[in-house]
Amino acid sequence: MSAVSTAAYAARRAAQKEKVRILYRRALKDTLNWAVHRHLFYPDADALRERFETNKHVEDPDTIDRLIENAEASYNKWRHPDPYVVPWAPGGSKFHRNPTPPAGIEIVYDYGKEDNE
Repeated sequence: MSAVSTAAYAARRAAQKEKVRILYRRALKDTLNWAVHRHLFYPDADALRERFETNKHVEDPDTIDRLIENAEASYNKWRHPDPYVVPWAPGGSKFHRNPTPPAGIEIVYDYGKEDNE
């Protein structure tokens, strides 16, 4: 193998590892949307981990690309239709409930206190 093909192979493998890592994290977070309680989440998380571990030994880049595509298709098929969003995060029910006042409006924090000078 030449240095160029070795570098290209290493770059492709690094990109594949990153895709797999991102896919695993997304799937794991989505598993929390399906399992309401932690005692229900842990077996599902273990099963998800096993699905990823079964293909850990695969070395062929084309096979890995195909496995990633299949896993992404499966993830998109089984994504939760109404994922949980923390209430104060963007998209949550409390997000921007009390927005900051517009510029030019002054808030007086010492309202009601009298100056005894």
